[in-house]
Amino acid sequence: MKLEQCLNELLSDLNVFYRKLQNYHWNIQGNDFFVIHSKLEEYYDEVNEQIDEVAEHILILGGQPLGTMKDYMENTNIVEAENKKIKSDAIFHNIVNDLGMLLKKVTEIKEEADAQKQYATSSLMDKYIEDYSKKTWMLKQSM
Repeated sequence: MKLEQCLNELLSDLNVFYRKLQNYHWNIQGNDFFVIHSKLEEYYDEVNEQIDEVAEHILILGGQPLGTMKDYMENTNIVEAENKKIKSDAIFHNIVNDLGMLLKKVTEIKEEADAQKQYATSSLMDKYIEDYSKKTWMLKQSM
C-alpha cells in the first residue's frame, strides 16, 4: 500500500472526526454538559493539530494532501455525526469506536513506514498510537 494514500486516508478520517467532535460539542445535553462540552473542545483542538501535522508530513514526503470535504468523504472510514441532541454515553461509545478505527489506521501506517524505512512517519504514528490508546482507556473508564 502506498504511504501517501494511507496518510491521505488518515487525513480524511481526522477531518471527519474533527467535525464529528465539534458536532457533539454543540449538541451534548445532560447533567454532565459543562464537563463534556469542554472536553470535546479539547479533543477537537488536538485533532485539528494532527490534521495539520499529517498534511504537512504528506508534503514533506513529496505528496499532495487532500483538501476538500468531497475528497475526505470519499476516503474516510469515520461516519459523520447526526445534527441532533446527544447524551454523553452515546458520544463516548461513538468516540471509542472511532478511536479504534484511527488506531488501526495509524498502526498500519507505522508498519508500512517501517517497511519503507520512513522513520519520521513511523515516529509520528507512534505519537498517535499513544494518544489514541490513552484516550480510549480514559473514555472507557466513563462508560
